[in-house]
Amino acid sequence: MSKGLWISTLTCLTILGLGGGGMYFIHTSAANELNGQPLLALQTSAETTAMTAEGKTKKTRKEIIEDSQKRVVTIKSGNSLGSGFLYNKQGDILTNAHVVDGSKQVTVRTLSQEEYEGTVIGISTDTDIAVVRVPDLEKLSPLSLAEEGRAEVGDEILALGSPLGFENTVTTGIVSGLDRSFDIAPYTYSNLYQISAPITHGNSGGPLISSDTGKVLGINSAIADEDSTIGFSIPIPSILQQAREWSKTPMTELPNLPNDDDIDSDSNVQTGDERDIVTYFYQSLNDGDYVTAYYLLGSDWQSGISYEDFRAGYLHTGYIDIGSVTLKEQADEAMVEIEITAEEWRDSGTVYQNYRMSYTVGYENGDLKILHGKGKKI
Repeated sequence: MSKGLWISTLTCLTILGLGGGGMYFIHTSAANELNGQPLLALQTSAETTAMTAEGKTKKTRKEIIEDSQKRVVTIKSGNSLGSGFLYNKQGDILTNAHVVDGSKQVTVRTLSQEEYEGTVIGISTDTDIAVVRVPDLEKLSPLSLAEEGRAEVGDEILALGSPLGFENTVTTGIVSGLDRSFDIAPYTYSNLYQISAPITHGNSGGPLISSDTGKVLGINSAIADEDSTIGFSIPIPSILQQAREWSKTPMTELPNLPNDDDIDSDSNVQTGDERDIVTYFYQSLNDGDYVTAYYLLGSDWQSGISYEDFRAGYLHTGYIDIGSVTLKEQADEAMVEIEITAEEWRDSGTVYQNYRMSYTVGYENGDLKILHGKGKKI
């Protein structure tokens, strides 16, 4: 591929965190446990090795998925949502730096729906990787890592994580390209795997797993654009040494991390009060990031409109200019009023229409969301 074409393509590259305070979790069935222990503890790597040594048949793809999901977690950091996976027996989780940037403490949710507190013990300012330690997961079986060698084009792969907040999701595909490199400030991505398995916001930090061996090949980290099936994963061998150094000697101070309460870790949008989530909603629309805008809405609103219909409603809208924003505090919620000017593309031509919008903003399951809204032309 020519250098000029890559430069054009990279203008659309997106890291995969899901931010903005609107995470929407779909809970699976009640926690599955065995003798009171989380599913993560069911089988150790040593046991897996022993089974292979005894001549048992190679695991099927379904068995690899079931086994891997027990070691993959959802990470909630401030107003951001991402994924991660256990990589050692110290309870350490590998993830992307942009998933936890801005936070020292995060919440980790397992397959069986247990939630634990985790501490960021290592994070890079230029390579998009981080390590989170969860003491409650210490000594549980980690995923096996492909520490040597590299994947090849055509290798079948699985991508695990929580796209759009849908936990325990698995997508399939192949390694479709090698040695992809680019920058998405502030991170530099080098020698990545290009993959065809669909990934999107919330997949960040989740594992790329070989369908053949069940070993982790990489960390899913970026996509080419919102509607593309081109994703990118950081190869495990390129970051494993750094991760192990953090696990051996945790950082005492994290680099350039703002206060957790003042920043959205995925977007660098200030979130001082309820006005900011409404402003961020319109900023996301202007950026063409309909996924984030949709997941800033409360569950009642979402139940009345699908993501596809929500996105379609803005395809004939250009830039939205944000005017005055006012806040009226209420008991458990807040009323945010905002004036906007929307560029609308109609059959008769482009029209600039003014609106006064009113939104009810409040917390839902601990996350700040836009619960209801109405507006009128002015």
